[in-house]
Amino acid sequence: MYARSTTIEAQPSAINDGIAYVRDEVMPALQAMGGCVGLSLLVDRESGRCIATSAWDTEEAMRTSTEQAAPLRDRAREIFGGDVSLDQWEVGVLHRDHHSNDGACVRATWMKLPRDATDRAIAFYKSEVLPALEGLEGFCSASLLINRSTGRAVSSATFDSHDAMDRNRDQAGELRNKRTRELGADVLDVGEFELALAHLRVPEMV
Repeated sequence: MYARSTTIEAQPSAINDGIAYVRDEVMPALQAMGGCVGLSLLVDRESGRCIATSAWDTEEAMRTSTEQAAPLRDRAREIFGGDVSLDQWEVGVLHRDHHSNDGACVRATWMKLPRDATDRAIAFYKSEVLPALEGLEGFCSASLLINRSTGRAVSSATFDSHDAMDRNRDQAGELRNKRTRELGADVLDVGEFELALAHLRVPEMV
């Protein structure tokens, strides 16, 4: 499975219009393309950073859709009022304890992996990171996306509510510091988001 994330540095005042556009226009258009298995949208209303992630059953389907979706990205740039950047990933791990409901939030951690360590990182995430994440209050689901050519990865953990995510922040920080040190990875960024749209149909991958 593969994923493409579109990051938009939006104007905070435009986020509601942007969510409506992604829900009403982008999602149906992508789902009509071959190989699409859903879409999610994360938003940070304070900073304006929004991340739309589409999932694809093959790398070829993802690459083909990148060009097809260009007009959608151009329009999203206009509506959100900010610059757009793309990242492409392999879905290394995906696990759901249960499906998310309204009010769910996501903590994402971007990392730089050691050279040629992507397979080891996937195995380590499954055996060490995922069980620890499951122990955090409000845990709903988690995923690890990787880019083998750049060595970058992003771990995303979904929680039932912002309150739960707020209460587990210190514990999650200790977990992040310990596990990335054990793996030899560098943390590039950490963000917390509202899960505005959750329509990914990626199967369990653990």
